[in-house]
Amino acid sequence: MLKYNRLVMNLGANGRLRFGDCEVDSHAGKLFRDGLPVKLQPQPFRVLTILLEQPGEIVSREQLRERVWGDATFVEFDQGLNYCIRQVRRALRDGALEPVYIETLPKQGYRFIAPVSGSMPAQAAAVLPTISSPVISSPVISSRINRKWIFAAVGAILAIACTSLYAFFHVRPGLVRYTQLTDFTDSATAPALSPDGRMIAFIRGQSGFLSADQIWVKILPTGEAKRLTDDPRRKYGLAFPPDGSQVAYTALDGQNYFTFTVPVLGGDSRLFMENAAGLTWLDPNRLLFSMTRSGQHMGVVTGTVAPTERRELYFPAHERAMAHYSYASPDRKRALVVQMNEQGGWAQCAIISLDASSAPRNVGPDGACTSAGWSPNGAWMYFAAQVAGQSHLWRQRFPNGNPEQMTYGPGEEEGIAVEPDGRSIITSVGIHESSIWIHDEHGDRSLSSEGDIANTPTNPPSFSPDGKTLYYLLRRPAANAGAELWRVNVESGVSEPVFPGVAMVRYDVSPDGHQVVYQTEDRGAPQLWLASVGRDAPAKRIANSGQNTPHFGPNGEIFFRFSEGNFNYLGRMNPDGSGRSKVFQVPANEFRAISPGKRWVVVAAKRADGRGVGEFAFPVDGGPPVLLCSTFCWPTWSPNGNFLYIPVELASRKSPGRSLAIPMGAGETLPKFPPGGIEPGSDASVIPGAQIVDRAELAPGPDPSRYGYVNSTVHRNLYRISLP
Repeated sequence: MLKYNRLVMNLGANGRLRFGDCEVDSHAGKLFRDGLPVKLQPQPFRVLTILLEQPGEIVSREQLRERVWGDATFVEFDQGLNYCIRQVRRALRDGALEPVYIETLPKQGYRFIAPVSGSMPAQAAAVLPTISSPVISSPVISSRINRKWIFAAVGAILAIACTSLYAFFHVRPGLVRYTQLTDFTDSATAPALSPDGRMIAFIRGQSGFLSADQIWVKILPTGEAKRLTDDPRRKYGLAFPPDGSQVAYTALDGQNYFTFTVPVLGGDSRLFMENAAGLTWLDPNRLLFSMTRSGQHMGVVTGTVAPTERRELYFPAHERAMAHYSYASPDRKRALVVQMNEQGGWAQCAIISLDASSAPRNVGPDGACTSAGWSPNGAWMYFAAQVAGQSHLWRQRFPNGNPEQMTYGPGEEEGIAVEPDGRSIITSVGIHESSIWIHDEHGDRSLSSEGDIANTPTNPPSFSPDGKTLYYLLRRPAANAGAELWRVNVESGVSEPVFPGVAMVRYDVSPDGHQVVYQTEDRGAPQLWLASVGRDAPAKRIANSGQNTPHFGPNGEIFFRFSEGNFNYLGRMNPDGSGRSKVFQVPANEFRAISPGKRWVVVAAKRADGRGVGEFAFPVDGGPPVLLCSTFCWPTWSPNGNFLYIPVELASRKSPGRSLAIPMGAGETLPKFPPGGIEPGSDASVIPGAQIVDRAELAPGPDPSRYGYVNSTVHRNLYRISLP
């Protein structure tokens, strides 16, 4: 308690300090600038408060580690402190090169250099002398009045101290300790433990789901990491068999999911099962895994290696939804399921019965659940889930407890491997940063951005038709979970929010640049809005629920995807939401894009040959579709409609990937495509006039020499986290 006395006394009874145009209220955990609240995450706020406690003095990194992170020596300190300082500077509008508030002293620490003044109410000023006088100078206190004042004063001090301590530590309900297991300069993700807990398998790359990066193994705790695979396909779902001799993994080959195994001592990968994903062993002979029933509809089944012995356990209701992973309880009576909804996003986890004795129900936090696990005694369920824009670990007592958050801070956790003794979890901890870059005839250059830029195949940045403005979705630290639509002037680099404070998940800008149609979510239900870029009128809600993925169509119409029964279709409506109808009668699993001339729509739909789902270009005015790709490829158009871009090599930690820029004919006429679509790895000769662009994920500009892209820096390593 004594180590916090100085903080309590310096902040005064009301816990407010002023500097420049800012004010900090430590009791409420709030920062104000010009009298208006500025959102700052808990850990950066704690770092700021510690610096304010000692204005003009050097605060070492070790001091900050002890005060903010306790005894932990993990990535939250290694990188989290740098993250916290950046967030504080952004909130204060301070600069690192010419600081007004926070000065960095290399190899020493940080110093708050601005004048700081405190404020103390008259009532508190009257109480404090009463506290110090009788307690320090009076040897005997005999009167009831004095005792009353002493108790009141002591109570006030304890209240202030407790409030300050709560403001500092309320984000950590239980003590957890972190032990670093890998030390890569890039990333390690998707951990899986051997049954004896002595070996860990993981993907060395930024993503643990459908990753083109390779699988590695490591003997715990200090063994050298070894690479196991050389497989360019998209991979996920690592698991060990009961004897721990191999690592099983899922690979997406074309439109189909396969399970392969690779020996832990090295060797070639071998096909283990067809139409099997997220596989785990219930015992040496029985398996629990996911399979596709038709198209992309994926559910959980149990059985043996023989395809004839499979029994369906759980399939999500919607034809487009997918249950990718399942984790059996220790007694093999239930399983936790990680699934995607019909919109292609991660949904809340579910628990199912393996003997059909109970109905499926949602468990874990109400967020995007990406992995799960059980304690060895089955008393706890664990989840890695994204809630309010950040991915952390949660736990929930089985069967009917409430979800409890276990980890906090700027370092995010993904993946769960529960150790056999039940005392700890191994997960991937790290920090993700991203910025917008432009490639043109002058090379590559960065455009300023502050926050996390959304960069998924369904939500890429996009250029205006003239190529002068680049639009993108940006999640700022002060914007909680919402991603705002921003735009940046390519020439000047000046960026600004288009609709400040409006959180959206998808958007499309009209051809004239005057309007934006965008999708928001209200407790998981999508809503569509139409708004003027000039903000000269309020945004209009044009669809309440069930419609998503909006794009501007021909003649000012709005195209969108919607569900009917268990299938998705492509729809159209007027700008006011009236006159809704199907664009065509074929179910469309995903709505990828629409050409700038509004002649073609690109959708993922079932192939007529029964070989899963393909990426098709459908003529808006009717006619036969064109199969563009033999597998998932997320085609995009240049803003002027002169080129269609198709990725042919996935991005990995060693390569940004490659795309094929295909020239269009007059009036957006498509060239002749191979009958089975473009294959992964194809070169420019597959279509006459095509060009190779050395990047898989990009925002096409007017021609192949100019494009934008998101440059992401992800540093993740595996850590053992003790359980509270």
